[in-house]
Amino acid sequence: MYFNLPQISTANMAFGRAEELAARYFHLSFNELRKHRYDVKTLAHLEKHEVKGEVFAHLCRYRYKKDKDSDWLSEFNFYRVCLQDNRILDAVDRAGSFIKFSSLMLYIATHELVHVIRFDRENIDFDASQEDKSLEEEKVHAITRDMLRSLVLPDLGVVLDCFSDRYQLLN
Repeated sequence: MYFNLPQISTANMAFGRAEELAARYFHLSFNELRKHRYDVKTLAHLEKHEVKGEVFAHLCRYRYKKDKDSDWLSEFNFYRVCLQDNRILDAVDRAGSFIKFSSLMLYIATHELVHVIRFDRENIDFDASQEDKSLEEEKVHAITRDMLRSLVLPDLGVVLDCFSDRYQLLN
């Protein structure tokens, strides 16, 4: 299952909204936010190593180094948010009318953007141990819930509950 065109549009809007929320939460200007380099790909456009069957999305990090004769920065990280369309669509389908695609996508987009910022700021090493990554995942879920809590969307509360310690229904 792959996203259709309206779903891709909704996902793009979710990442735009997540950028606004992240800029406010992390006190970033537009230019500061743009320094965190990332793109978003859906399942249809992922490389084989970017597909993970057990998550809604995950990050891949790529490192770029400049040519000797280039005016670019000497080295930088670039992150790819790898959306797993089939997992997301299955979760929305299983939830019935309780969860809308747009609300789940907003949660996923915000969550992944928090990861990008925290990895880029070196709050945690991208290659940390599995134990440290699990702790980081809990922190990112808490930050994401905090960022989204004030929004008024009909089913967002259900999505937030699904990612709380009490439930974990969507996974």
